[in-house]
Order: sequence, then structure tokens, then C-alpha cells
Amino acid sequence: MAKEKQNKGHYHPLSVVGRDILKIFSKLGFEVATGPEAESGYYNFDALNMPKNHPARNMWDTFWLEPKNADILLRTHTSPVQVRYMEKNKAPLAIIAPGKTFRYEATDATHEAQFHQLEGLMVGENITLSNFKAIIEEFFEEFFEEKKEVRLRPSYFPFVEPGVEVDMRDIGDKKWLEIMGAGMVHPRVLLNVGIDPRKYQGFAFGMGIDRLAMLKYGVDDIRLFYSGDLRLTNQF
Repeated sequence: MAKEKQNKGHYHPLSVVGRDILKIFSKLGFEVATGPEAESGYYNFDALNMPKNHPARNMWDTFWLEPKNADILLRTHTSPVQVRYMEKNKAPLAIIAPGKTFRYEATDATHEAQFHQLEGLMVGENITLSNFKAIIEEFFEEFFEEKKEVRLRPSYFPFVEPGVEVDMRDIGDKKWLEIMGAGMVHPRVLLNVGIDPRKYQGFAFGMGIDRLAMLKYGVDDIRLFYSGDLRLTNQF
């Protein structure tokens, strides 16, 4: 009796993109760090310069797993991984923290209640935003397989000072695309993890893995990544 032909499985596009990102940053000298998806308010907010009643907490729509006074939540970003890593490791250091994050918000073509984020951190002596710009330009060029133009615009995030938005565009293109937030790690964040901000400085950045996948593969609706539709995954 002839054996029934079996179809081979396919990597999900988010898995493909995640794997490529890790390879690139590994070549740039970054280690991978991970942490829990169910977090405490301290690591998700307080240690990142957002103590209780800080207005910046309203920037993140949070899933609380217990009554709010129990202080357990689904992490709204992977920045808590940076805090946990700095508590246990001395500077200099360079890490990326990929993982799933959660926001209590309505879904549409560009927003999901769960999504994958990548955060990066480099701390050492004499680290500047120029170091960050050079690294992120190298990352974009390898990831998109063509040179990209990058600019930094002033912005606000409570855990960095100064903060910037990072825009990217093709060489010669007129339209800029906002791609991530970044900045120099706030001295209070360094103090919270026992690092002397008078000796060490660093930059941190965060970007959406899902959004990078959308840009690279021309997917126009983030919800397709979570639909289970094999017409999408069979392409990879």
C-alpha cells in the first residue's frame, strides 16, 4: 500500500523574522535576554521611572491579572527584561529582549491586543546616541537587504532622557516611516538597578517584530499573523 504523501510544515512569518533579527544582533555583539510575561507593577512600571500615580502609566493600556492592588499584570513591553538583567549583571552590557507583549486595546489592521516586541539595551562608558544610530542603521540594512536612511526626532518616554522617535526611509524616497522609540537610559533607571550613572551611560530602544514583518513581506493587516490562515504560513 502506497504511503500517503505528507505535506511539510512551514515556519510562521513571525518566527522567520524573529530568527533573522536574533542573527543580526548577535553579529553586532548583543546577547539575548528573556523574562516572564506575567509581571509585577514594579518591573513593568516603577523601576522604569513610572512610580504609582505617574501620568505616563496611562500611555500603556494594561491587562491586570489580579485586582489592581495585587500588582500582577501581563507585561505591556519587554523593558522589564532589561531591568531584571541589569540587576544581575554588571556593565558594560549589550542585550536584546524579544518576546510577546500585551495591551488592552481595540484591534484593527495595525493594532493587536497581543504582539511581539524587541527591546535593546547597551550600557557602558562613553555610550552615545551616535552609537545607537550606527547600530540601528546596520541592522536595517541587513534586515531589509538594502541601505536605509535613518533620522532621530525628539520624543518623550519616561525611562529615557533624551528620548527619540526613529524614522526610516529608502534612499532617495521622500516619505519617512516611524519605526521605533529609543533614547538614552534615564539615570534613575540605572540607579534603580545599582549602576552608577556618573560612570556608565547607555541607550535603549523598542520596536514591534510584527510591524517589521509587515514591512518586509508586504502584509497589510497585523491580524493575519494570528488568524491561523494557512494561505499565509504556507508561503514561508
